[in-house]
Amino acid sequence: MNVKVLAARFALVVSCVLMTTAPAQARYLQCAPFAREVSGIDIRGNANTWWGQAAGRYDRGSAPQVGAVMAFKSTRAMPVGHVAMVSHIVSDREVLLTHANWSHRGGIERDVRAVDVSAAGDWSEVRVWFAGVADLGTRSYPLAGFIYSGKAPATVEPAAPLAPLTIATTATAPIAGVLPIAAD
Repeated sequence: MNVKVLAARFALVVSCVLMTTAPAQARYLQCAPFAREVSGIDIRGNANTWWGQAAGRYDRGSAPQVGAVMAFKSTRAMPVGHVAMVSHIVSDREVLLTHANWSHRGGIERDVRAVDVSAAGDWSEVRVWFAGVADLGTRSYPLAGFIYSGKAPATVEPAAPLAPLTIATTATAPIAGVLPIAAD
């Protein structure tokens, strides 16, 4: 066989492999899109950006409420943070969460325990149920707080319309929809 035929076959095999593996990786559900869907809080991007993005758009606080998103801070073990929706309040130090991509890659878990383990009882640190041990996980995670759904602050003013802007240019304008052709 000649080199061109071998190169073409190799390229075909590589492209087939790439087409089958890339979509498979994209099928894993992540916590942020799932939290957005179940909570109605329209924030996008990595979970560790949700707390900052919520400022001025949604009320935020340190007390859990049903439907609120629990926003986890970044840690070494969890560099992009995590978000989960509070589905039930069990007590002042325990809630149930509905979230994705925690115990199993891309998996959804409904009504799993999260316990406030902060020294001050202020929901600044939690332990969360983990399927691998069928109990609360062995790690504690710092929280940024809770983002409350449907409570956009009343003090946010709509953006003022932009003033008209004139841009000076030396470019030739098209005549009757045809661009002029530059002569060589």
